[in-house]
Amino acid sequence: MANITDQPTMTERISYGMGDMGTSLVYNMASGFLLYYYTNVVHLPATSVGTVFLIARMLDAVIDMAVGLGVDRTRSRWGRTRPWFLFAALPYAIVAVLLFHVPSGSQNAQVIYAFVTFKALGILMSLQAIPYTALMPMMTRDTAQRLKLSGMRSVGTSISVVLGTAATMPLVGIFGGGDEARGFQAVAMLFAGIGLVATIALFRNCRERHEDHASPSFAILPAIGQMLRNRAWLVCFGFCLLYFVRFGMMMSATAYFAIDVLHRPWMISVMLPAVSGMLLLSSFVAPPILARTGLRAGSAAVLAAAMVLFALLPLAEAHVGAFLALYMLACLATSITITAAFTMIAETVDHHQAHFGVRREGLLASGISLSTKVGMAIGTAAFAYLLGHVHYQPGAVSAEAQAAIRYAYYGGAVALLGLQTIVTLFWPMGAREKEA
Repeated sequence: MANITDQPTMTERISYGMGDMGTSLVYNMASGFLLYYYTNVVHLPATSVGTVFLIARMLDAVIDMAVGLGVDRTRSRWGRTRPWFLFAALPYAIVAVLLFHVPSGSQNAQVIYAFVTFKALGILMSLQAIPYTALMPMMTRDTAQRLKLSGMRSVGTSISVVLGTAATMPLVGIFGGGDEARGFQAVAMLFAGIGLVATIALFRNCRERHEDHASPSFAILPAIGQMLRNRAWLVCFGFCLLYFVRFGMMMSATAYFAIDVLHRPWMISVMLPAVSGMLLLSSFVAPPILARTGLRAGSAAVLAAAMVLFALLPLAEAHVGAFLALYMLACLATSITITAAFTMIAETVDHHQAHFGVRREGLLASGISLSTKVGMAIGTAAFAYLLGHVHYQPGAVSAEAQAAIRYAYYGGAVALLGLQTIVTLFWPMGAREKEA
């Protein structure tokens, strides 16, 4: 049993879960529609957009590490993590609005604007997301409590995905009145405001119970070397990287897949929300399942099941009901692994302390944050490059382009799920014990 003082209150759990919307809401909107916005609304070349995504995210390697180290060295009256996401919240909301407000001008100027605003969003996201992730192991050291917090974070994530995907295009239509550019600007303003409120609530209601008493001054390179020798962290890094490569690819590809392959545009508003709907369901079923099976066995099993389900999807294309049933089951399986990932991230801190005597919550969280952003960048950029390679043209899609989108959607998911399953088997810690 966890000590009562080590149990976050219900208000804290809800605030922590909803805090995910502080960064995820706009991020999910960008993941699902920024490629579409750039290519179909602003009319930028797909290959140029892919390069913007890839270079901007790769530059996050240095930025994320610097933020993580900064969190570990922070000592303030508000704690080590809370001032970071508080002071980044308003600038993040402002840049989120600018992201979907590409001004008219030359194409080169627009590409530069896209890069600068997207890079700024990434920097500010690091300033919020890394301390937010580092907060959980400071709130409680009990695995059961962490699973509950992870479940609430999955709820917050699912709400942000629903709003950022299913609600985006209908709201663009409502606010834009036929003008997609104006509609995207209005929706970005709405989502930025919601995210700002969620981050302020996170700051006000969540607190750090456990302090790292290690000196805030430490050598950087040895600390990074220890992180790279932390087996739990390495597995978690690979686990999240592969998940978000697949997630980024599918978020970007779903609109094209539904319109140009399935020829059912209405399925965009079913398939993208299915991700969040299943994530919401998994937030309730995942904690008891993973507490019983352990993170390693439970995650490997659901990943293998998802791989089989995605492999069966092409056989059900002609039958909408069967296709959506298989798709939703696959989304449920992969969603369970999100709750596992949130818990794994916190557990890597305990593993680190057991082996090196220090916790380094900020540094470890920065590495995982990097894996998610690089994964999204690779997945999104790869699909953008694919569109460029097959000379994708909106409204005049060739058979070659349709085939490429189709095989990427199915084959890419199966391959990445298989790799993620293999990585999971190397996880060194169980759900009931700190060391395997």
